[in-house]
Amino acid sequence: MTIISNKPDLSGVDTPADAAAASGSTANGSPADASPAKPGTAAKRRPGALAETGSPLLRPPAAAHLSDEQVAELGRELDAIKDDILAKRGSSDAAYIRRMIKIQRALEISGRAALLISKNKPAWIAGTTLLSFAKILENMELGHNILHGQWDWMRDPDIHSTTWEWDFVTPARSWQHTHNDLHHRWTNVVGKDNDVGYNLLRMDPQQEWKPFNLGNPLYNALLAPVFEWGIAIYDLELVDYQEGRKSKEALTKDLKALGRKALKQFTKDYAATPAVAMLTGSGKQALYGTLTANAVRNVWAHAVIFCGHFPEGTDTFTEEMVEGETRGDWYVRQMIGSANISGSKFMHLMTGNLSHQIEHHLFPDLPSNRYAEVAPKVQEICKRYGLPYTTGPLLKQVGSTWAKVFKLALPSKKA
Repeated sequence: MTIISNKPDLSGVDTPADAAAASGSTANGSPADASPAKPGTAAKRRPGALAETGSPLLRPPAAAHLSDEQVAELGRELDAIKDDILAKRGSSDAAYIRRMIKIQRALEISGRAALLISKNKPAWIAGTTLLSFAKILENMELGHNILHGQWDWMRDPDIHSTTWEWDFVTPARSWQHTHNDLHHRWTNVVGKDNDVGYNLLRMDPQQEWKPFNLGNPLYNALLAPVFEWGIAIYDLELVDYQEGRKSKEALTKDLKALGRKALKQFTKDYAATPAVAMLTGSGKQALYGTLTANAVRNVWAHAVIFCGHFPEGTDTFTEEMVEGETRGDWYVRQMIGSANISGSKFMHLMTGNLSHQIEHHLFPDLPSNRYAEVAPKVQEICKRYGLPYTTGPLLKQVGSTWAKVFKLALPSKKA
C-alpha cells in the first residue's frame, strides 16, 4: 500500500512548482518563460529559463529545416495547448486521481488478503495477479505522475509531490532528482542524460564501444525483473561520485535513505505478508506471490520506460545542439527524442499514460488523464512542421528497442 508521510498543510503555501516558476524554471524539467534573447546568440550553459527566440549553435537534423521564427511559433502553439488544459483542469481531474487511488488500494488489499490463504492455488493466482496490478498502477499512474507534481495544484497534502512515497525501492526524492531534474531537462542529450543506457547499456552510437558492451542483451534481460533495484542503484549516481561530481556526504545521505526505504519494502512484502500467511500454512506461497508481483511490475515498467526513448525513430542529441536552446527548441527536442505506444484505454492506464511519452515530455506537470486529449493536437503540429511523431503498438516498440540493444552490443561500423 502507498506510504504517505510528512503531511503539511498546503492550503496557503507555494509548492515547489510555484517556487520554481517564480525563479524562472520548473520543478519537473520543463522550460519556464524568459525574456527573448537576441537571434543568433548561444548561451554557454543551458539556463533554467529558456528564451522564446534565438538560435542554438546547431539544430538536430530532424529539425534543421525549421527557421528560428518557425520554432518560436511552434513553441507558442504548444504553450497555448498547455494553457488550455490548465484553464479546464478542475474537479473532474481531482475526482479521477482520487478514484485511481481507491482502486489501487482496493486491488492491493484484496491481493494481499488472497495471499494469506495462498496455499490454495486459485487464491495464489488471484492474489498474485491483483497485487501485480496494484503495484503497476501505483508506480505508473500514481507514483510517477504524482511525483512529477501533476496534482500539486489540488493542495492535498496526501496527493502531493513533496509528501508521496511510492511502492518502489528507490526513495522518491532521489528519483525526483535524477528523473525530473536531470532526465527531463537533458532528455536524450548524450553525456548529460544518463538515462541513455543508465550507465549500464550502450544505447546510442555516440557512446564509446567497449568489450563490456557485448553483454548488452544479457544485462538488459537481467535488469528487467529487478528493474526497481537497477533504478535504485542508478539514483545513487555512483559514476558522479567516482568522477568527483558528487560528495561523499551526499552519497552517504542517499545510501542511508535507500537503506531505510529498502527495509520498509522488505518488511512489507517479504516479512509481514508471509508472516501473517503462516497462520494458514501459506507463508511460503505468500512470499512467492509478493516476489512474483514485484517481478511482474518490474518487467512491465522496464518495457514501458524503455519504449519511451529507444525505439526506431527517436533521436539523440549532442551537447552542442542544446547550447543556446530556446523554448521552442526544447519542445522540438522532447518531441523527436520520445516515442509513444498506441493501444487501448486500459493499456494507456497501465502504462501510467507514459504511452503518451511525447506529450508527457512536453507537459510533464499536466494531469496524466489529459494526455490523450492533447495527443492529436501535438501530432498535427508535428505533421505541419515536418517533424517525426514516433508511435506504434507495444510489441512493435518493444521489438524495436530490443533490436537496438542487440545492434549496439557490437562496435559501430566505420563510415
